[in-house]
Amino acid sequence: MLNKKVIKTNKAPIAIGPYSQGTIAGDLIFVSGQIPYDPIVGKMVEGPIKDQTEQCLKNVKGVLEAAGATLEDVVKCTVFLKDMDNFKEMNEKYSEFFKEDPPARAAVEVARLPKDVGVEIEAIAYKK
Repeated sequence: MLNKKVIKTNKAPIAIGPYSQGTIAGDLIFVSGQIPYDPIVGKMVEGPIKDQTEQCLKNVKGVLEAAGATLEDVVKCTVFLKDMDNFKEMNEKYSEFFKEDPPARAAVEVARLPKDVGVEIEAIAYKK
């Protein structure tokens, strides 16, 4: 049987559906898709995609920290964009969080995201 642990933290938005903020399974940490909701001030970050991307990645970081990991442990990210025209701007902010040896990544345009945000980011980390 798989030894799975659910991650809960107040450094990321609470789940808005039947899912966990993240889970640990063995040496892997799975961070659910994070939208640009700021759990500290209790509101959605709106405006430029750079600002939204920054909040998404802060939320990813918060879930990872609750699991005893850091952004350096991330091996794969998936970025969901409402508009691929925002790809360059998203990348500029994303690169500030993953400066050296960035993880593998996919970035896809989607028709719609929860709460009609412009970006959502999920991650997989490896922590021995």
